[in-house]
Amino acid sequence: MDKIKASTTFRKKGTCSQTFTHILNREMGNLNESVERAADPLAGGILQKGHQCGMIWGSALALGMEAFRKFKNPSQAKYLAISGTQKLVSSFKATNNNINCRDITSCDFSSKWSFLKYMISGRFLQCFKMADRWAPEALRVAEEGLNGELNNENSNNCASEVIAKMDGTEEEQVMVAGFAGGLGLSGEGCGALSAVIWKKALDWSKENPEKSTFYNPESGQVLNRFLKFTQGEMICRNICRRQFESASEHSEYIEGGGCYDLMTQLTNPEQLPL
Repeated sequence: MDKIKASTTFRKKGTCSQTFTHILNREMGNLNESVERAADPLAGGILQKGHQCGMIWGSALALGMEAFRKFKNPSQAKYLAISGTQKLVSSFKATNNNINCRDITSCDFSSKWSFLKYMISGRFLQCFKMADRWAPEALRVAEEGLNGELNNENSNNCASEVIAKMDGTEEEQVMVAGFAGGLGLSGEGCGALSAVIWKKALDWSKENPEKSTFYNPESGQVLNRFLKFTQGEMICRNICRRQFESASEHSEYIEGGGCYDLMTQLTNPEQLPL
């Protein structure tokens, strides 16, 4: 495999999330421009809110895409997408000491002043270096995750569930499975929220192929509605009041009605007025 020049791709694509979706898709033979462009709003830690780095979201999305292609059984594909994303999260943290954008960059991307200081100081170059450093490892870990042990664990999850509620395809449901439980069950920024943001961006981009999905109005509206419903909380373990230790534990929670109102608010808000 030729050396992955992630920083070069980063400069062309503009966001870390699209960059890593594209790089892993390219290396796995799954290039899909619409899917990759729709990852843009996940940059900056979910619409610039500083949560998990977009490099992880993008890698998880690509891993899920390959899982769908590789396995005929959707449940097994979702399981490997989740377990593989757990490995991606662990790898990223081991490489960069943290998984959250704001902690890594010391920048509040939602603040124009903070972003200006980030650019003027040259701190943005650290993200390019980080991309070059982690890209080969992300690909290795993703491939390792896809070759992981299969089992019969129930893999229903919040991220796939909201995509299903939005009439998303089976492939799309598998693609986002790794987002579950705050990205690979890590309990951080909400995976169901990120899945809906991505899906809204995907649908919007098909109608607006010449426009960037980064500031698409649909995703922003979803975030505003979500924050109003949760009273400003975005952290999975705080919303659920628990940390999930396995895919089956998370599945039992979802099948038992956990986060039902939240998922309804994200996908069918007219059924649950604020």
